[in-house]
Amino acid sequence: MLKKLLSPAAALTLCGLSSLALAADPAKAVDTALGKTLADSQGMTLYTFAKDSEGKSACNGPCAQNWPPLMAPASAEPGNGYTVITRDDGSQQWAYQGKPLYTWIKDAKPGDTTGDGVNQVWQVAKP
Repeated sequence: MLKKLLSPAAALTLCGLSSLALAADPAKAVDTALGKTLADSQGMTLYTFAKDSEGKSACNGPCAQNWPPLMAPASAEPGNGYTVITRDDGSQQWAYQGKPLYTWIKDAKPGDTTGDGVNQVWQVAKP
């Protein structure tokens, strides 16, 4: 009997899984001076804002210029603790465990954590 091997992609297709099911998380855990934190795809530290309520961003306008939201594409799929929230302007933003995620414009390079503690309302996002 002749056995034919399937490529991994073909095997997943046969199992009913699409490439979307294998999409990477929108953030990754990285080591920083403050320990493990979440970072975006460029390695920039992600933060949470104490004034946000679960699933709702309170950082809009000038705030969002200094603290750019981690934007989610229209095709974003929640999973692994990540959800998608709708911002006041209708755009979509990633949240982790219900907390919207942001970067900080004063972080100059991957691993910087200069936004932690700003105005006692910004904290690094922990995995």
